[in-house]
Amino acid sequence: MRIMNNVTLMIVVLALSASVQADEPPRTVNLKRLTLETAQAIAQGAVEACRQQGIQIGVTVVDRNGTVQAVLRDSIAAPITLEISRQKAYTAVNFNTATSQLASRADTPIGRVSGLVMVAGGLPVQAGGQLLGGVGVSGAPSGETDEMCAQAGIDQVLDDLEMSL
Repeated sequence: MRIMNNVTLMIVVLALSASVQADEPPRTVNLKRLTLETAQAIAQGAVEACRQQGIQIGVTVVDRNGTVQAVLRDSIAAPITLEISRQKAYTAVNFNTATSQLASRADTPIGRVSGLVMVAGGLPVQAGGQLLGGVGVSGAPSGETDEMCAQAGIDQVLDDLEMSL
C-alpha cells in the first residue's frame, strides 16, 4: 500500500511540475530568416518582372533586421537605384508595411529620419504571419511600378515560404 501511495505521489508531483513549466513564459524567441537563395530569387523575380515591361531597375532584399542579403542592378539601371532600393527595403521591414502606405508620413519628423524612404516600391516579405525580410525596387517610371515588380519578386517564392513555415 505504501508503495502505491509513493507512486501516486510521484505522479502528482510530476504532473504539477510539468504544468508549472508549461505556464512559464519562454526565455528565447525563434526567428525565421530568408535563405540567401530565397533572397536572390526574390531579387531576380523583381528584375524579370520589370524587364517584361521594358524597365531596368535596381533591387535590394534585406533580412528582418534590415541587413542587405541580395542586390541586383540591371545593365543600364542608374547607379542611384541601388541606394534607393536599399532604403525602400529597409523602411518596409522596419515598419512591416508597404512603403506606399507611409507616403503621408514622409514630411513628419519620423519621415525625415536618415535612411528611410516613404514612397512606393518597398514591401515587407511575410509568410505564415511572420516578417522575414523586405524588398525594395527603384528605377521604374513610378513607385507603383516599382512596387508591382517587388511584389512579383515576392510572388516567385511565396508559396514555398508558406509551405516551409
